[in-house]
Amino acid sequence: MLVMGIDIGTTGAKAAVFDSVGKQYGYDFAEYSVLTRAPGIAEQDGEDIWRITKRVIAGAGRECGGDIIALSLSVQGDAVTAVDTSLRPLIPFLLGMDYRCASQAAAFASEYGEEYLFRHTGMSPHPMNTICKIRYIYENMPDIAANTYKFMTYSDFLLSKLGADSPSIDYTMASRTMAADILTLDWIPEILSSAGITKNQLSEPVPCGTVVGRLAKELSEELGIRPGALLVAGGHDQAMAALGAGLLYTGTALDSHGTAEVISTPLTVPKLDIDMLMHSFPCYSYALPGMYFTFSLNHTAGILLKWWAEGFCQQDYTAASKLDKSIYSYLIEQADEKPSQLLVLPGFQGNATPNCDLNARGAILGLTLSSTRQEIAKAILESLCFNMKENIAALHSSGIPIEELRCVGGGARTPFGLQLKADICGCPIYTLRIREAACLGAAILAGTAAGVWKTPQEASEIIHLDHEYLPDPDKGKIYNARYQYYLEAIQANRKIFHYLSGCTPENA
Repeated sequence: MLVMGIDIGTTGAKAAVFDSVGKQYGYDFAEYSVLTRAPGIAEQDGEDIWRITKRVIAGAGRECGGDIIALSLSVQGDAVTAVDTSLRPLIPFLLGMDYRCASQAAAFASEYGEEYLFRHTGMSPHPMNTICKIRYIYENMPDIAANTYKFMTYSDFLLSKLGADSPSIDYTMASRTMAADILTLDWIPEILSSAGITKNQLSEPVPCGTVVGRLAKELSEELGIRPGALLVAGGHDQAMAALGAGLLYTGTALDSHGTAEVISTPLTVPKLDIDMLMHSFPCYSYALPGMYFTFSLNHTAGILLKWWAEGFCQQDYTAASKLDKSIYSYLIEQADEKPSQLLVLPGFQGNATPNCDLNARGAILGLTLSSTRQEIAKAILESLCFNMKENIAALHSSGIPIEELRCVGGGARTPFGLQLKADICGCPIYTLRIREAACLGAAILAGTAAGVWKTPQEASEIIHLDHEYLPDPDKGKIYNARYQYYLEAIQANRKIFHYLSGCTPENA
């Protein structure tokens, strides 16, 4: 019996097919773009994402003959659109990194208080949050709001498109909206009212792993998937990747390094204290019943290296291709083995956790006329590791110690980068034999619902560690000294960054 997990990320969609022992039988991947027509705006065409989703489902299905009994989704967080009764998006999806609704987030904070919102929803008021984006649509696009049937995330939008019996949103995504009670996992009428909507305009929250319907007949033929395949509620991509990495207990965290970089870990009880709020760490539902989840976030991880490579290293692409290497591996390998003499501050899209400064900016310090493209690339990678270290320390101070990291995503493919993380963060780093953890996590939910496994815990027996990277104490001492300067540099440049972003001293 085969099951499929589909991962709808920020810049690409993946689909992977697995059997009961974790053998992968089919896989497909396709990229798409984030539309950034102005600062603070990040959008995607929902119908385009739907077409690409169908393409990767069909591609992965072809490789295994389409004999798939159930499928589920892993989706990027916080993106939202408005749809009509035909499930046609009336506007592009506003992505998590779309910050145009900053005033709406501030309004929620003023009306309810940050601590009240966090204690009741597990989320602090932030432009990232889905309900803030819905309020923005209601207040700034009245014609769209008046014709909206449902406001949907990628979770309920794609499940509905695939043939769900009724619009359903999984608990992980519902509890990320700042509109659901973290304990009851139902919508909070007062918060919805503040956004100008009622619960009828949102999908019904359901537990992860719930069967919500069967693949529509016409889609079964189009996609080459067996008729009647179960549609199973999946979850937020970070929670799905954590499940696919075997995170069933506290103390172990997942480092998911893609467009953004996220360090996530499960919790046995909800953590809703002031330390979590101050560091902007969310607390929301996990994929396993009765468990919760939190993570740190760096928006500019892989996308920062991509920006550097594509904008400034075009001449290196040919050399990398001749050696059959990725541009990123090539750039890092060409740099000196010693720590870079440069210091990068990675807030090119503002800083997320643990200080959540939307007005932060990026910087490259220490440049000379002899600085090279390769050295800057390495300094960028070091800065991302410094941000990891900063977040791990903040999690620890919030009562969430991290003893080991399991890595997935693009950042898990380069041994140099993995060893650098171990050296800077001072903890063991592990890779996984099945690298598509988000797809696997969704497939585990699909398979459990279809009876392939009795529980997700039983399914976790198919998950195995691959390579281990242990910290080098000598390099750790060197990098720890640089890390202290990294922290000082962020604070020292804060006033300049706020000025450059147009933030006056009064509202800094």
